[in-house]
Amino acid sequence: MPILHQMQVSGNCYKVRLAAHQLGIPLTLLEYELLAGDTRKPAFLCKNANGRVPLLELDDGRCLAESDAILWYLSEGTPLQPDDNWSRAQALSWMFFEQYSHEPYIAVARYWLKYAPKERLEKKRHLVQEWHESGNAALKVMDTHLAAHDWFAGERYSIADIALYGYTHCADEGGFELAESPAVLAWLDRVKAQPGHIPLAFSW
Repeated sequence: MPILHQMQVSGNCYKVRLAAHQLGIPLTLLEYELLAGDTRKPAFLCKNANGRVPLLELDDGRCLAESDAILWYLSEGTPLQPDDNWSRAQALSWMFFEQYSHEPYIAVARYWLKYAPKERLEKKRHLVQEWHESGNAALKVMDTHLAAHDWFAGERYSIADIALYGYTHCADEGGFELAESPAVLAWLDRVKAQPGHIPLAFSW
């Protein structure tokens, strides 16, 4: 059975768990403590030199890093990956947007404001406004798209939605006001209504 090296509270790890659960793919979860630094130790670095989770370790020992690459791998040939070239390109476009324009601000604000030790947060306090401004800009882009579309790639729920859902659904923990993005809120409800949906806290 594939092993998911992960942290339960991580939105990036949650994306992989959510997709795997919806696809009926069993995983063994190997948990790392958020602040313990175990992903920076030799035992983990020999699997992923970047020292980050999620990391999917296959039965043959191959390891795949980066949450959106794992989503793409797991969804190959399934309904969670769009059928046609254009929709697949749209999915990739939104997944790149998530990692470049969304996650660096929404996920980072969530980590520092909810999970980081308070004494460390004070050293980053001057960055909070920038995180919120850039994160809100990303939410506005999403809201504009979702005002005219139900989903992010093609006409159905896909890994593009999962990629963006991972941190958007808990953006309030980073100080973001989702009430200002009504189309995003409606989309969050559509995602939660999908068969096989599990919450972030769910573990198996």
